[in-house]
Amino acid sequence: MIQLRFQAKSDGALCVLCLGAHSDDIEIGCGGTVLRLAREYPGVVFHWVVFSAVGVRESEARHGVNLFAGAAVRGPILKSFPDGFMPYVGGDMKAAFEDLKQSVSPDLILCPWRKDAHQDHRFISELAWNTFRDHMILEYEIPKYDGDMGQPNVFLPLEADLAKRKVQHLMESFPSQQTKRWFEENTFLSLMRLRGIECNAESGYAEAFHCRKMVL
Repeated sequence: MIQLRFQAKSDGALCVLCLGAHSDDIEIGCGGTVLRLAREYPGVVFHWVVFSAVGVRESEARHGVNLFAGAAVRGPILKSFPDGFMPYVGGDMKAAFEDLKQSVSPDLILCPWRKDAHQDHRFISELAWNTFRDHMILEYEIPKYDGDMGQPNVFLPLEADLAKRKVQHLMESFPSQQTKRWFEENTFLSLMRLRGIECNAESGYAEAFHCRKMVL
């Protein structure tokens, strides 16, 4: 198994762009990775962008990013595009991405999977790829009713304390989602446990990503 590490810039800062369609997408899809990067790269900077954060979802998004990334965050940028309709306001979405490209040149981009069953997630992934064409992009996964779990090809093992902290932060940050049957601790721990098995993680836990293209 090949293991890679990020090379931080000369100023020591690793720049990570986290993209989510909805308030809890980033935290569900790569919250453990955010926690691990913050632990291993003290100078890391997270640019955190959520494209639909309205009403209570805005306050939840702010609470979530504070728990997961704290002072390492630049932003967050919270927008108010309509939940479920993002592909139908494509021109405005594309313009938002073009503005984003002018303000940040990340070492790593974390975004939803291009084959995610939710149309908003897919559209964020598409725009990430056609906006940032010379960057490393890892696509995270989000469990849902649709049953769209794939076969990811990049794994990031998590220490058990980070996996459990991720779940604790999720449950604390997003109370409005806890009426959904799938939004519970066992869902998130089980997925990390499964991915931990697949990459033979020593702790037993991991997050997984899809990588379309990588230059070594």
